Order: sequence, then structure tokens, then C-alpha cells
Amino acid sequence: MINLALCNIFRSGTVWAGVVLLLALTGCVTQSETVFTDPPAPEKALKQRVELARKYIGEGDWENAKRNLKQAAEIDPDNAEVYEAFALVYQSTGETDLAEENFEKALRIDRSFSRARNNYAAFLYSQQRYQEAEKQLEMVVKDSLYNARPKAFVNLGLCRLQLDNSAGAGEAFERALTMDATNRVARLELAELRFRDGDIAAAETHYGVYRTGLKQQSARGLWLGVRLSQASGDRNAEGSYAMALRNLYPDSPEYQAYQRTQGGG
Repeated sequence: MINLALCNIFRSGTVWAGVVLLLALTGCVTQSETVFTDPPAPEKALKQRVELARKYIGEGDWENAKRNLKQAAEIDPDNAEVYEAFALVYQSTGETDLAEENFEKALRIDRSFSRARNNYAAFLYSQQRYQEAEKQLEMVVKDSLYNARPKAFVNLGLCRLQLDNSAGAGEAFERALTMDATNRVARLELAELRFRDGDIAAAETHYGVYRTGLKQQSARGLWLGVRLSQASGDRNAEGSYAMALRNLYPDSPEYQAYQRTQGGG
């Protein structure tokens, strides 16, 4: 959170209050009384502009985000956070060349900026450049102080799945769960991997944890539930999962796969 300043106030990340100039006139003698504050220190102004830009990014207001980032870049043209935020804007607006250029600039300025590197990896993944994404994520997960490290391991696992490296993916998901046992993506992917390996007991264990407290499963989760129920011969559970899959995700690839097992396509 940003502390409130006397006359330059950043309220809830949205509103700037200007400097107030007070003039007092008494009798026939004119007195000028000025109340003001110094402009914010450059590092504080920079932080405020970047945080405001990130707020606008969250709202999808790209023009105001860019306006604040341009002002931030004028304060410090070599700030990695500014270029990471620019990259997120350009990625969101489909300007992929500019997005990549800004991600790379941020990382040239600060090679230890793990958040930017993780976001760059996500960008590369979205472009189906899985090997490049994996390389970036392997660097991210080495940063033991990065607070989103468990999610970075999940992302690494997802990259390795795309590269047909099931063993490496499983290792990454296991690492993620040692740091965050509540991560549902890692649980479901491990359940899927163990099912493919024929380890039904381990798959059911992971799947059971994945389902705990979950109000609505994904199509991927329900399809795994169908197959695990088939493997264990639990026809009631199979029917329940299949019905949910049909009702919630009738157009999904998972429901189409289920229909094929039933001779329906």
C-alpha cells in the first residue's frame, strides 16, 4: 500500500489530489501565504506511476496504462518494472513483437527479475514456443526467494507436458506441491500422469485431494473422474461424472472423448 502524503495523495490507486495553494488577504495590507509540499521524490513518483499503470492493466484500460508508463519511463528510462508492465500491455493488445521487445528489455536491465521472467515464459507459452518458455522457467524456479515459485514450477510442468516430457513434468508438479499442497492444477496433472502410468491408487489419491472443497470441476477433471471410475468398476460414480460433463461442458473435447468411448462418435 502507498502511504498518504500531505498534499499529493494517492487514494486507492485511483485519484491524484493536487497541491493546494492558499492565499490570505487581511485589511488593506496584502499578505501572501503559501502552503505547499515539495514534489515527490523521483523514486516515489516512479513507484506511484507504475502501480497506477498496473491497476489500469488489471482493468483493461490500456491507454491510461501506457500514459502512466510513459511518464514513469521519463523519470527512469532504465527501470525493469516499467518495461515489464509495457510488455503486459502489448501482450494484452495483441502486439506480440512489442511485448517480446519489452520483456527482453526488462530482463536485460535486471536478469534477476523473476516475476518478469515468469511472465515472459507465459508469453512464450501462449505463442507455443514451449522450449523457450521451459528455459526461462528453469531459471525462475532457481530463485528460492521468488514468492510465486510454486506457480512457476506448475508452469514448468505444463511446458514439459507440451514437450512430451512426462517424467520432467511430474517432477515439477511434485516440487510445486511440496511448497503449496493446495495447488489444484498440480494435483490434477499429477493425477492424470499417474493414471497414464497405470498407478490407479496414486491417481485416485491425487484426484481425491483435487476434488476436496471444489464446487465445480473442470472438464479435464470430470473426464479423469469418469476414467478412474471405469478403472475401479464404480458405475454409479462414472455415471455421475459423465452426466456433469455432459451438462456443464457439452462442447468440450473431453465430452467428445467420452462419447467416443460410448460409441457415440
